[in-house]
Amino acid sequence: MAGRVIGAKLALFVGDNLATLQRDNTPGLLWADHWDLPGGGIEPGETPLECALRETYEELTLRIDPAVVKWGREYGASNGGISWFFAAHVPADVEAQIVLGDEGQGWAMMTVDDFLAHEMAVPQFKPRLRDYLAGVKTACFT
Repeated sequence: MAGRVIGAKLALFVGDNLATLQRDNTPGLLWADHWDLPGGGIEPGETPLECALRETYEELTLRIDPAVVKWGREYGASNGGISWFFAAHVPADVEAQIVLGDEGQGWAMMTVDDFLAHEMAVPQFKPRLRDYLAGVKTACFT
């Protein structure tokens, strides 16, 4: 896939549920007020996985061990760049450590089915989550 990496997202399973964030409701913000997954734009010198883990810390104050990230794939972005999507699993008791960072209106644990059915979930992440759940082959990300 051609293009430069522009960002990365993490489907973070805390027990059986997904950690989600409600985006700010700022006029002009892409997907304002929608439910999102941790992640964002890549910084110079970062790998896509480092980006997803840094953003997860900034947004939910969770330091995720890279070893628990078991799946990752690159996807084309609408602007011609590359976006990565990762999946990781942590124990349910990690939920007690979550504190909202400086982005978003709030966070919530959501079942996979609820996220996939939610009309206010960022739409491009639904098929990516389905890819992971269906066992679509992972790309090399380590």
